[in-house]
Amino acid sequence: MQDHLHLPDQELICINVDKVYDWVMKENTFDYFPTAPIAFPGVTPTTSLTGATVSCEVTPATTNPVVILRRDNRQFTVDGEVVCLQLLTIQKSFTVVIVLTLPTGVVLRSSPISVSRSEQVILCAPEGTDVTVTFTELDCFISAPGTFVPGTGVVTFTGLVVTVMTCQSIQSTYPVTVEFLADFCAPRADLAIGACPLPARPLQCPTIYPE
Repeated sequence: MQDHLHLPDQELICINVDKVYDWVMKENTFDYFPTAPIAFPGVTPTTSLTGATVSCEVTPATTNPVVILRRDNRQFTVDGEVVCLQLLTIQKSFTVVIVLTLPTGVVLRSSPISVSRSEQVILCAPEGTDVTVTFTELDCFISAPGTFVPGTGVVTFTGLVVTVMTCQSIQSTYPVTVEFLADFCAPRADLAIGACPLPARPLQCPTIYPE
């Protein structure tokens, strides 16, 4: 370890942290076109869906929401310099729920639907680094409601288009041990308990007295 000039209340400290190799923000939108009947518990062929409105909800899948499918080395010219970066193919999985709201106020919710999409991003993420995807925004809306017919525990949609919008933070990281010169922390002053308040008088009402 090299000699460092430091004050008596400072010390060289080694800590384990995640070094960020690269970090990008990426927006992606895709459409989902359900073709098979969608399960709607409690719906029967006699359920009236006249005047119902269609909406949706989307959340990341509970199992393997993000999977790195491929990591290919590619040569790129950045600021006149040739660098080796990685072309990542990322599979993202979501859970979509279709919601039918009847004019009477009754809300019918579908069983969860698994939807997956893949996209590519260029990142400095060599083998050995971890790639994490954090959704800063995740939402969906119905681009086209189409038509829908109830069945036994299902609703068959024709022409339904669900649009999923994502804003995501993508980072490549690797755990490292770093050394730095740090000050020791000192405790804050204790707060007094039971101190006597200063003398005070009731608030007056100058707007009504005196005039």
